[in-house]
Amino acid sequence: MKKGYELLQDCQLNKGNAFSEDERRQLGLVGLLPEAVEDLALQRERCLWQYGRLESDLARYEFLSQLVDYNQTLFYSLVMSDPPRFLPVIYTPTVGEGCLKFHRIYRRPRGMYISLKRRGQIRQVLQNWPETDVGVICVTNGARILGLGDIGANGMGIPIGKLQLYTACAGVPPRSLLPVVIDAGTNNEELLNDPLYMGLRQKRCSRDELYEFTDEFVEAVQEVFPGCCIQFEDWAGPDAIALLARYQDKVSMFNDDIQGTAAVMLTTMTNACRIKGTRISDERYLFLGAGAAAIGLSDMLCTAMVEEGLTIGQARQRIRLFDSKGMIVSSRADIQDYQRRYAFDDQPIPTADFCKAVKWFKPTVLVGVSTVKGAFTREILEEMSANNERPVILPMSNPTSRAECTAEEAYQISGGRVIFGAGVQFPPVNYGGKTYIPSQANNFYIFPAVGLAAYATRSRRITDEMLIVCARAVADMVSSEELAEGRLLPPQTAMLETEVKAAARVAGLIFDRGLAAVQRPADIESWLWQKVYRPEY
Repeated sequence: MKKGYELLQDCQLNKGNAFSEDERRQLGLVGLLPEAVEDLALQRERCLWQYGRLESDLARYEFLSQLVDYNQTLFYSLVMSDPPRFLPVIYTPTVGEGCLKFHRIYRRPRGMYISLKRRGQIRQVLQNWPETDVGVICVTNGARILGLGDIGANGMGIPIGKLQLYTACAGVPPRSLLPVVIDAGTNNEELLNDPLYMGLRQKRCSRDELYEFTDEFVEAVQEVFPGCCIQFEDWAGPDAIALLARYQDKVSMFNDDIQGTAAVMLTTMTNACRIKGTRISDERYLFLGAGAAAIGLSDMLCTAMVEEGLTIGQARQRIRLFDSKGMIVSSRADIQDYQRRYAFDDQPIPTADFCKAVKWFKPTVLVGVSTVKGAFTREILEEMSANNERPVILPMSNPTSRAECTAEEAYQISGGRVIFGAGVQFPPVNYGGKTYIPSQANNFYIFPAVGLAAYATRSRRITDEMLIVCARAVADMVSSEELAEGRLLPPQTAMLETEVKAAARVAGLIFDRGLAAVQRPADIESWLWQKVYRPEY
């Protein structure tokens, strides 16, 4: 049992000034702490005072990073006390700046860095992790972090932040979570030339080498942490798609950029259709961006449309993709294999003329996954508003500096008629004497709930059906009154309740499909609540 100064250095066990007089005597803490004995609420009050004095989001990000390193219980108590205030700091949009400067603001290691130098040794490396019962791993290779591109080992900020959301949003116990970076080098010359960069100092390896190394990692996880779910995060688009196909039917894993983003899009569109009185198959979807996220979104929309009675061919015809080189059409020689199912015999539209695509296709829904700030111009928003009584505008890119348009722009230009959701949180918009509450269509409504269900059931697979069930469960929790305010997703103030209820629906499906490694309880939601982490001493 840890005692004294060693105990105070353990973030999972440390209670700071909340150690009682008896504990201080028994654990050798007398003299190591001020005399005052405080409860968690008082410690939170001090943190809030300190937090409120900070002048930038990056400073707040660093403050919270230090807090979780010192006292994990206090950190989660603080974050879970006010999710709308703290989630944008521990994750998007602030995590983007944190990742760019990760090698400069780094203080102590968290998670595991597994580099190409460890070929043939990954099983032994994983065994160095102090916890043996790991339920969820979030792994990135830093190749496509948010809209920031290749930042190599600096990408560690993403799995750290994602897994903090597993706990803060869905109560997954933090001891069971492991952030991982697969360090396969970086092609970012600025980082390679920066003496403070901490990653492998070499160019990225070939795709074949990366896949072989990732195979070893996935196999090692099955040995060292059996039953663990692996979330792939922020891999380059072609790799994200290929690795999802490579592992999805073999192990418990999913790709959040493809499936999580698609699921929250399905939630958003389900409620947009509730507002419009339409079905998902009644809409026409134009995507700006044609990478892994766009394909994942399109595929899940098509699944929903097929369930509504369309053939897969009819469903795909209601979707068009546009990238930096123009419309994805069958005559283009440069399209990827995974894009071909959305390539049609349309007239090619030149590069950068996205407005022409809007005028030609006349979409009812505009989806941005381009990471190009301001790409939804006034002309484009005016065209959408002219063609639709209730245009649906979804700039899904993040961080905020990469959003295709702002909520203010969409509401003002549409005359308040827009149905709006974004990948980042925009402030309320006042227009025409009414206040609209834009929704943040962020994956944190989905992946923590799926993770809680997978952790609790030890599901042997994560299927698209589970993501769809989760998306619809979240959509069901938005009231008619909230829809009238412009909300398409539940309020973040009720995040824990929302996610546990959604996880119960997912867990029910896992049991129904015979994928659980535990016995089905009589009341799944009550059973999940018993497993939920509570930040208490």
